[in-house]
Amino acid sequence: MRFPHDFFFGAASAAYQVEGAWNEDGKGVSNWDVFSKIPGKTFEGTNGDIAVDHYHRYKEDIRLMAEMGLESYRFSVAWTRIIPDGDGEINPQGLAFYNALIDECLHYGIVPFVTLYHWDLPQVLEEAGGWTNKRTVDAFSKYATTCFKAFGDRVKHWITFNETIVFCSLGYLDGAHPPGISHNPRLYFQATHNVFVAHARAVEEYKKLRQYGEIGITHVFSPAFPADGQADNAQAADHANQYSLAWFYDPILKGAYPDYVVGQLKERGWTPDWTAEELTVLKWAAPKNDFIGLNYYQPQRVIKHNPTAEDKPAAQQVIAGAPGKVSFDGVYKTVSLEDKKYTKWGWEISPEGLLEGLRMLRGAYGDIKLYITENGLGDQDPVENGQILDADRVEYIREHLKAVKQGLREGLHIKGYYAWSVIDLLSWLNGFKKQYGFIYVDQQNNLTRKRKLSFGWYKQVIANRGGEL
Repeated sequence: MRFPHDFFFGAASAAYQVEGAWNEDGKGVSNWDVFSKIPGKTFEGTNGDIAVDHYHRYKEDIRLMAEMGLESYRFSVAWTRIIPDGDGEINPQGLAFYNALIDECLHYGIVPFVTLYHWDLPQVLEEAGGWTNKRTVDAFSKYATTCFKAFGDRVKHWITFNETIVFCSLGYLDGAHPPGISHNPRLYFQATHNVFVAHARAVEEYKKLRQYGEIGITHVFSPAFPADGQADNAQAADHANQYSLAWFYDPILKGAYPDYVVGQLKERGWTPDWTAEELTVLKWAAPKNDFIGLNYYQPQRVIKHNPTAEDKPAAQQVIAGAPGKVSFDGVYKTVSLEDKKYTKWGWEISPEGLLEGLRMLRGAYGDIKLYITENGLGDQDPVENGQILDADRVEYIREHLKAVKQGLREGLHIKGYYAWSVIDLLSWLNGFKKQYGFIYVDQQNNLTRKRKLSFGWYKQVIANRGGEL
């Protein structure tokens, strides 16, 4: 079996992690431009001021993507390049950069797949309350519509938001991302609701323009499974899925929030400040979503949490994605299992978890159109005699593509796979220590680009439509 010809083999990046040029050509200041410079927030004080200088080297980078045979490039637009202060004047130089980037992709036949929001919020809006302030919802609607009008003649695939659960939970529960607030569930649920409304309004604006493309949202896909057969742990996994899946997928795909979570929010006083009009917009937009993007790295293995004296304070819990974290409400805990395989960062490698999760998703929401918008291996790649021999990455992606292929055999409506990432980039909290790309960036040698082992391998996979997997 080969992958269908209308299936995209792609790879992804994000503006803050690759572009640099943080204060050039009229760009405004983002929350990450500020937050990353607070001492102790990032590994060795790294920030995105230069990143990998994609802003100045995009032609070289896209030429390498074309050499690899990449069919689609998923990238994000920096809001602060388009509207520097979030909701004021439009910056023509920002429009010019993304017009040039899009045109360069199309020159090589690479389909642009554009994410509007990949965590870099204009600092002016952050200081006004960020995603807890409904001003940000209005501002996003203006920004999204500006992008649709400027780029929609050539961009036919749009993602509104990337990983709401991550930027909201790390921003309002863990304090590890902007705005750096710890354990405030009330603000967390308000922020997520405002994001969903902003998404729905962007869908509404896009459909009005009749540009005949598709629009959706990308969520983390980390389905929870009980660590064993105990009934308590099965209930804990169900609870985890209600809060980390249903709360994020239901308002997008069903147009309403899950009763299980809503009931508990009411009991605890965490219900968002929502209006009848906002709930109506969510309901209207649900059937208008064209797809859901899934960022899959690992499942959650869950047990019921029984508090002990050994529990770490919330501020010291694992926030980098590895198991060992107690849920914000204290109901469950993620664990590692002896019979599973893990990366150097402690993330489980589980292609079978992806496939089982996809089946779970179909059971809950039916035959929805899906893109795997991120999947990849964060590693410290071995360099031998000048060659980057990332064999572990090849193995990781191969096994996950095999799981996707099996999903297609089972009739799942998967239309593309985007490896994270196309090029080594700035990891938000881990600096440049953690590598993901097909293209190596030599941080010690003028950011020189080099092809990794995985570069040639992925090129062969694309050329053969995955027939040899």
